[in-house]
Amino acid sequence: MERVDMLLEPVRVFLVQVGEFAPKVLLALIILIAGWAFAKGVKFGVEKGLRMINFNVLTEKAGLDEFLQQGGGKADTTTVLGLLVYWLVILTAVMIAFNSLGLTHVTDLLGRVVLFVPKVIVAVLILAFGAYFARFIGATITTYLRNVGLEDADLLGRFAFYAILIFVLIIALDQMNLGDIIRQSFLVLLAAVAFGLALAFGLGGQKKAAELLEKWWPEAGGAGREGRE
Repeated sequence: MERVDMLLEPVRVFLVQVGEFAPKVLLALIILIAGWAFAKGVKFGVEKGLRMINFNVLTEKAGLDEFLQQGGGKADTTTVLGLLVYWLVILTAVMIAFNSLGLTHVTDLLGRVVLFVPKVIVAVLILAFGAYFARFIGATITTYLRNVGLEDADLLGRFAFYAILIFVLIIALDQMNLGDIIRQSFLVLLAAVAFGLALAFGLGGQKKAAELLEKWWPEAGGAGREGRE
C-alpha cells in the first residue's frame, strides 16, 4: 500500500498544481479576450474621431499619406494611429495577463514596449502637424517671392520647407529618445556633404578664381603666372 501511495504522490502533486494554475490561466484568457474586444472598440473610436475632425485632410495635405502609400499600401496616417492605439491596448492586456500568471520577467519586457508606443503616437502627431506647417510656410514664401518678382522663388520655398521638415523630424525622433543618434549622424552627413562641395568647388573653380584675380588685381595675376612659370 505504501508503494502505491509513493507512486501516486507525484500524480497528486501534479493535479494540485494544475488545480492551482488552471484558474490563473482562465483569468488570463478572459483578460486577453476582453482586451482584444476593447482594443477593437478603441481603434474604431480613434479612427472615427480623427476623421470627424478632418485629421486625415491635414495629413493628406502634409504629404504623410502619400509617403505611406508609395509602397503600394492603402493605409493612411489616421489608420496607422488607430493601429498604434490598438496594439497599445493589446500589449497592455497581454502584460496584465502575464502578470496574473506570475511571469514577472515577461511583464517587465512588455512594460517597456507599452511605454514606447505612446511616444511613437506623439511623434506621429508632431510629424503630421509639423509637415503641414512646413508645407504652409514653404508655399507662403514661394508665393510672396513670386509676387515680388524673385527668380529663385521656388528654390527658396523648397529650402524653407525642407529646413522646417528636418527640424520637425529631429523633434519627433527626440520624442522617441532617438534624437541624439540621428542628430550625430545628421551632423556627420552634413559635414561630409559640405567637405565634398568645398572640394568640388575648390578643384573645379581654380580657373574661374584665376580669371577673377587677374580682372581685379592684374599685377597679382601676372605675378602668379610668372611664379608658376
